[in-house]
Amino acid sequence: MLKRIPLPITGVMLGCAALGNLLQSYSEGVRVVFGVISALLGVLFLVKLFGDFESVKKDMENPMLASISGTFPMALLLLAAYAKPLSAGLGVALWWVGLLLHVCLIVWFTVKYVAHFNLKQVFPSWYIVYVGIAAASVSAPAFGMEGIGTVCFWFGLVTFALITVAVIARYAKVGEPPVPARPVFCIMTAPASLCVAAYVQSVTPKSQALLVCVEVVATVLFVVVLTQLPRFLKNTAFAPSYAAYTFPFVITAIALKQTMACLAKMGAPAPWLGPIVLIETIVATVLVLYALIRFLMHIFGGEKPAQQAA
Repeated sequence: MLKRIPLPITGVMLGCAALGNLLQSYSEGVRVVFGVISALLGVLFLVKLFGDFESVKKDMENPMLASISGTFPMALLLLAAYAKPLSAGLGVALWWVGLLLHVCLIVWFTVKYVAHFNLKQVFPSWYIVYVGIAAASVSAPAFGMEGIGTVCFWFGLVTFALITVAVIARYAKVGEPPVPARPVFCIMTAPASLCVAAYVQSVTPKSQALLVCVEVVATVLFVVVLTQLPRFLKNTAFAPSYAAYTFPFVITAIALKQTMACLAKMGAPAPWLGPIVLIETIVATVLVLYALIRFLMHIFGGEKPAQQAA
């Protein structure tokens, strides 16, 4: 079973933690359920890490999988807020562990892959390594760490712009990765949206112009990803890249929801965004559940991954 636990399960872990936050306004119980699922997926990953370390070590030699590993510290940063009501100490510990792990990943990934830049090794998953640290900004207010959250936001925003240039160049000059890995394109909808959520949560004072500008970029990227989603979903054979169906869509819905609330506080209400938020929430929920079920079927049911199912 250890062999069937793919490293990208941490992406589903992150997606579930974020989905719980998205659905909290509908039901606190639902939030708790997804928080528990996220924590259990984290346990599965730790079992994989300590029980099959050589496999994980080998995966980290793959630039796509290595970058996706950043979803684990991101998930810890979100789960820290879940843990706080149970134990303030545990919550703070998870937050700092998540932040420090992510900083270490940034340094290691930069030395290993960016310093030896190869356009063929660039994927949208690179956003996870660099922009992903903005997840600290999302939960920072729960621990009085808005200052660190603000720094993480600006780091995420700047690296978002830089990586976007590299990702566009990769798809233009190199083309798409093999079919099983193509869903990673869905990650494109995540970075701008994460920056919006980070900005709303940790940065003060706020600029309405900057908020709207980044949200517009996030929405455009979401629409671009949606146009490609049916093509990716046609390939029904399981692939670890299914993890890309989770957090990117959830954070897109969260960002628009928070933008709507923030604009209202700024005296510029936009109630017409409500139906769009609902649609994005439904899309995110369906995709997270789909990815979660497929991962569980693969791990516990022995479903073969795409490269073996052909």
